[in-house]
Amino acid sequence: MIDQVTVFLPNEPGTLAHMSDVLGKAGVQILAIMVADSTDFCSVRLIVDDTPRALDALHQAGLSAATTKVIAVDVPDVPGGLASVVTRIASGDLNIQYAYSCSIRDRAVDVIRVTGDPVAVKLREIDFHDLALSDLLG
Repeated sequence: MIDQVTVFLPNEPGTLAHMSDVLGKAGVQILAIMVADSTDFCSVRLIVDDTPRALDALHQAGLSAATTKVIAVDVPDVPGGLASVVTRIASGDLNIQYAYSCSIRDRAVDVIRVTGDPVAVKLREIDFHDLALSDLLG
């Protein structure tokens, strides 16, 4: 499992640019991003190369951020590739709260928030191999 940083931003022009600038100036590389909006706020979900540095920079800039554990998986680049991954996860009696896709170093990667108690044990029981951050950094 890897850390995902979630940043809560007002849904206003320039806030995503400001957040991106804060991370860039701190030397943090964004590997994956997903933005979900509501009327007044948006949540920005990020996979970054250095979570502690990202959190420090965001908090110093006055931005609200938190971490959660997610899994990152290679998805077969074939029809039904995603189905094969999520079916295996479901076979372990795990729930998928959300997922998003990204391309990291020429690989198709899905980032998935999985719940079930305990997630790590259940993933091992179904012999599910997710990616470590080092796998994403190449």
